[in-house]
Amino acid sequence: QVQLVESGGGLVQAGGSLRLSCAASGRTFSTYTLAWFRQAPGKERDVVATIAWSGSRTYYADSVKGRFTCSRDNAKNTLYLQMDNLEPEDTAVYYCAAGSGVGPSFLPGYWGQGTQVTVSS
Repeated sequence: QVQLVESGGGLVQAGGSLRLSCAASGRTFSTYTLAWFRQAPGKERDVVATIAWSGSRTYYADSVKGRFTCSRDNAKNTLYLQMDNLEPEDTAVYYCAAGSGVGPSFLPGYWGQGTQVTVSS
Protein backbone atom coordinates (compact mmCIF):
# COMPACT_ATOMS: atom_id res chain seq x y z
CA GLN A 1 0.00 0.00 0.00
CA VAL A 2 1.32 3.44 -0.98
CA GLN A 3 -0.26 6.77 -0.14
CA LEU A 4 0.76 9.83 -2.15
CA VAL A 5 0.33 13.50 -1.28
CA GLU A 6 1.27 16.25 -3.75
CA SER A 7 2.23 19.82 -2.86
CA GLY A 8 3.82 22.85 -4.47
CA GLY A 9 1.17 23.89 -6.95
CA GLY A 10 0.03 27.46 -7.35
CA LEU A 11 -0.30 30.46 -9.63
CA VAL A 12 2.71 31.60 -11.63
CA GLN A 13 3.31 33.87 -14.59
CA ALA A 14 4.41 32.49 -17.94
CA GLY A 15 8.14 31.94 -17.96
CA GLY A 16 8.22 31.25 -14.24
CA SER A 17 9.02 28.10 -12.30
CA LEU A 18 7.39 25.79 -9.79
CA ARG A 19 8.57 22.70 -7.98
CA LEU A 20 6.04 20.02 -7.19
CA SER A 21 6.64 17.44 -4.51
CA CYS A 22 4.93 14.13 -3.86
CA ALA A 23 5.41 12.62 -0.42
CA ALA A 24 4.80 8.91 -0.17
CA SER A 25 4.13 6.56 2.69
CA GLY A 26 4.78 2.85 2.51
CA ARG A 27 7.87 0.74 2.88
CA THR A 28 7.88 -0.36 -0.77
CA PHE A 29 8.08 3.15 -2.25
CA SER A 30 11.55 2.62 -3.70
CA THR A 31 10.45 -0.41 -5.72
CA TYR A 32 7.86 1.45 -7.80
CA THR A 33 8.21 3.38 -11.00
CA LEU A 34 6.77 6.82 -10.32
CA ALA A 35 5.05 9.24 -12.62
CA TRP A 36 3.56 12.70 -12.96
CA PHE A 37 0.32 13.14 -14.87
CA ARG A 38 -1.71 16.24 -15.59
CA GLN A 39 -5.29 16.89 -16.51
CA ALA A 40 -6.55 20.16 -17.94
CA PRO A 41 -10.27 21.03 -17.87
CA GLY A 42 -12.17 19.04 -20.45
CA LYS A 43 -9.14 16.93 -21.37
CA GLU A 44 -7.86 13.47 -20.55
CA ARG A 45 -5.28 12.80 -17.88
CA ASP A 46 -1.93 12.47 -19.67
CA VAL A 47 1.46 11.30 -18.52
CA VAL A 48 4.03 14.07 -18.16
CA ALA A 49 7.05 12.16 -16.86
CA THR A 50 8.02 8.79 -15.45
CA ILE A 51 11.07 7.78 -13.43
CA ALA A 52 12.38 4.30 -12.69
CA TRP A 53 12.91 3.05 -9.14
CA SER A 54 16.63 3.88 -9.27
CA GLY A 55 16.10 7.31 -10.78
CA SER A 56 18.42 6.44 -13.64
CA ARG A 57 15.78 6.19 -16.35
CA THR A 58 13.33 8.95 -17.09
CA TYR A 59 10.71 9.68 -19.74
CA TYR A 60 9.20 13.05 -20.64
CA ALA A 61 6.28 13.95 -22.83
CA ASP A 62 7.37 15.97 -25.86
CA SER A 63 5.40 18.98 -24.63
CA VAL A 64 7.57 19.32 -21.49
CA LYS A 65 10.91 17.97 -22.66
CA GLY A 66 13.72 20.40 -21.87
CA ARG A 67 11.55 22.40 -19.43
CA PHE A 68 10.54 19.86 -16.75
CA THR A 69 12.83 17.66 -14.66
CA CYS A 70 11.59 14.67 -12.70
CA SER A 71 13.62 13.29 -9.79
CA ARG A 72 13.13 11.16 -6.72
CA ASP A 73 14.73 10.74 -3.32
CA ASN A 74 14.03 7.22 -2.11
CA ALA A 75 15.56 7.97 1.30
CA LYS A 76 12.93 10.68 1.79
CA ASN A 77 10.13 8.80 0.00
CA THR A 78 9.61 11.86 -2.19
CA LEU A 79 9.09 12.48 -5.89
CA TYR A 80 9.74 15.90 -7.46
CA LEU A 81 8.86 17.75 -10.62
CA GLN A 82 10.85 20.88 -11.36
CA MET A 83 8.93 22.93 -13.91
CA ASP A 84 10.76 25.79 -15.63
CA ASN A 85 9.77 28.20 -18.38
CA LEU A 86 6.12 27.48 -17.71
CA GLU A 87 3.53 28.18 -20.38
CA PRO A 88 -0.22 28.84 -20.08
CA GLU A 89 -0.73 25.45 -21.75
CA ASP A 90 0.81 23.82 -18.67
CA THR A 91 -2.20 24.84 -16.61
CA ALA A 92 -3.72 21.66 -15.17
CA VAL A 93 -4.17 19.56 -12.08
CA TYR A 94 -0.97 17.59 -11.58
CA TYR A 95 -1.08 14.11 -10.09
CA CYS A 96 1.68 11.80 -8.94
CA ALA A 97 1.31 8.07 -9.30
CA ALA A 98 3.12 4.87 -8.34
CA GLY A 99 3.04 1.84 -10.58
CA SER A 100 4.96 0.10 -13.35
CA GLY A 101 5.98 0.68 -16.92
CA VAL A 102 7.60 3.58 -18.74
CA GLY A 103 6.17 6.62 -20.46
CA PRO A 104 2.82 6.10 -22.19
CA SER A 105 2.94 2.44 -21.07
CA PHE A 106 2.95 3.38 -17.40
CA LEU A 107 0.25 1.60 -15.42
CA PRO A 108 -0.71 3.40 -12.21
CA GLY A 109 -1.47 1.45 -9.09
CA TYR A 110 -1.77 4.39 -6.71
CA TRP A 111 -2.72 8.05 -7.20
CA GLY A 112 -2.26 11.23 -5.24
CA GLN A 113 -5.11 13.72 -4.83
CA GLY A 114 -3.64 16.27 -7.25
CA THR A 115 -2.34 19.82 -7.02
CA GLN A 116 -3.48 22.74 -9.18
CA VAL A 117 -0.96 24.56 -11.36
CA THR A 118 -2.13 27.74 -13.07
CA VAL A 119 0.09 29.67 -15.48
CA SER A 120 -1.04 33.16 -16.41
CA SER A 121 -0.06 34.82 -19.68
